[in-house]
Amino acid sequence: MSAMSNRFSVIYTVFLVAGLGLILQAARIQIFSPEYKDLASKYAIDKQTQFPSRGLIYDRYEKLLVLNDPVYDLKVIHNQLSSEMDTALFCELLDLPIDSFGNLITRNWKSPRFSKSVPFTCISRITPKTFAKFQEHLFKFPGFYPEQRYIRSYPHSSAPHVLGYMGEVNQKVIDEKPQYAVGDYLGVSGLEKTYEEALRGKKGFRFILKDYLGRDMGEYSGGKLDSMAISGKDLKTTLDLELQSYGESLMKNKKGSIVALEPSTGEILSIISAPGYNPNLLTLNQNRGKAFRTLLQDSINRPFLDRSVLSKYPPGSIFKPIFSLIALQDGITYARRTIYCDGEYTLNKKRGFTQGCHGHPTPYNISIALEHSCNSYYYQLMREYVEQFGYSKPGLGLDKLKSRLEDFGLGNALGVDSYLENKGYLPSSKYYDRLYASVRSGWRSTYILSLGIGQGELQLTTLQMANLAAIIANRGYFKTPHFLKDYSEISDSLSLAFAKKNFVGVDSVHFPPVIDGMARVIRSGTAQMAFVRGIDIVGKTGTSQNPHGEDHSVFFAFAPKDDPKIAIAVYVENAGAGGSIAAPIASLMIEKYIRKEIAPGNLWKEEMINNIDLIPKN
Repeated sequence: MSAMSNRFSVIYTVFLVAGLGLILQAARIQIFSPEYKDLASKYAIDKQTQFPSRGLIYDRYEKLLVLNDPVYDLKVIHNQLSSEMDTALFCELLDLPIDSFGNLITRNWKSPRFSKSVPFTCISRITPKTFAKFQEHLFKFPGFYPEQRYIRSYPHSSAPHVLGYMGEVNQKVIDEKPQYAVGDYLGVSGLEKTYEEALRGKKGFRFILKDYLGRDMGEYSGGKLDSMAISGKDLKTTLDLELQSYGESLMKNKKGSIVALEPSTGEILSIISAPGYNPNLLTLNQNRGKAFRTLLQDSINRPFLDRSVLSKYPPGSIFKPIFSLIALQDGITYARRTIYCDGEYTLNKKRGFTQGCHGHPTPYNISIALEHSCNSYYYQLMREYVEQFGYSKPGLGLDKLKSRLEDFGLGNALGVDSYLENKGYLPSSKYYDRLYASVRSGWRSTYILSLGIGQGELQLTTLQMANLAAIIANRGYFKTPHFLKDYSEISDSLSLAFAKKNFVGVDSVHFPPVIDGMARVIRSGTAQMAFVRGIDIVGKTGTSQNPHGEDHSVFFAFAPKDDPKIAIAVYVENAGAGGSIAAPIASLMIEKYIRKEIAPGNLWKEEMINNIDLIPKN
């Protein structure tokens, strides 16, 4: 009896343990495990995404720059497909090769990602025109249903680098940002990327009850869990579409950039990088991949390179007004000073090293030096500035100059609301210590005098050059250049950053002689081709030396002189002297902005510029 009792206890224990194990496993599957719970929900409830329309983008006058076009993704539930479906008609309506149908409706059914009862996307980005033709016959194809989405389109094809383009999210983005899912799009560059959070909106969802074959059984829970999609915020930019388009036409067949600002606000009126591209080529259509590769492989034009904020160049002689202000402020010189120039500047009397200058009268003040862009004048000022702490301590003077230039926004990114911006380059004493490490006595001021005329290692972006013009227009301060007009609706931090006056530390008394010199440049100096009757333009030419070919043509300006409405910088690669190409382009842009049209007497400049072709041919 005892043996029987023990045997019964063992059997009872085995069954008890097995039963408890089954109960725990069932609880794990049905209650605790999200994997099986989610899998079961997939078969019972279809969560359908309602995609929001992305925010529109306007220019400063509310002209549309970017809008949304509807496209359609075609989804399919494999279990609901009919064996009698006319696949030839299906492929004909959607412009597909008939032998591709099998791949469209087949997935790896062994993978937990797919189920024959769960919908999946078989064709994406169908155009409205194609879908309209297909929709008439949709009832003939059970198991298929459309999902509407939106892609960007560009009615004017202007400002592609500013606006940016869209792309499909990758797995890294999905892992980091749960609001995105496979097949979603986001801004990849430009304003689309910078203001992605504001533009994208918020998805909505519908929950549909399904039977085991995937057929609709009506709203789940009476639609209580459903939510509406919320459209993205519209952006009003600072751009002037008319000015932007005009500038792009002037830069056709040229390499370079134009940046125009409103000095008092820092608002970017126009920003052009040439050569550019038509942004409609990169809309999320089925030809995008080929177009993207073609643009990317264009090594001659490099259309994706935004030369306005990414390329850095020696500024040439447009640096002279800035250096004048610093030298005046720091007591290195005075406005009425004469510096003799006989057409060259001697660097070393013993060795006879000289630097050439232009043929012009000896400058008897700093305004005349600017009018004629006298190199000798600025070689001497640079020498004195660098040697202000002693001939043998040029590093101290150079580093002081570097610090002062940083106050002007140079050597650092300005903070423009574009997702990429080059900070340019300001050489320091450490740079020259390394460069001339083999020189026993070290380097001296005469080694770097070219900095005084905007050459040598000094490099700026065109945006920084335009900002320098705005600083002079404002008589001593700048506001961070930006593209967003109504930024207070997007972020309080932007309001603080864009409204702040950044003072450069130069007293107002030093600006009149410099501005007078820049006005002389237009009237009787090196930029007479920038003269526009009735508009008092103040500017400075630059010819940036290029060891690899023709010099670059540079010009910056603001207008009108006493009530500045626009500050501008123009940089045209391999175009020669600043007064011949960059200056007339800037004058046309200024006239276009202020008067909204070009006077008949100035159309010759427009014709001349449009006839210049500087793009190398394959």
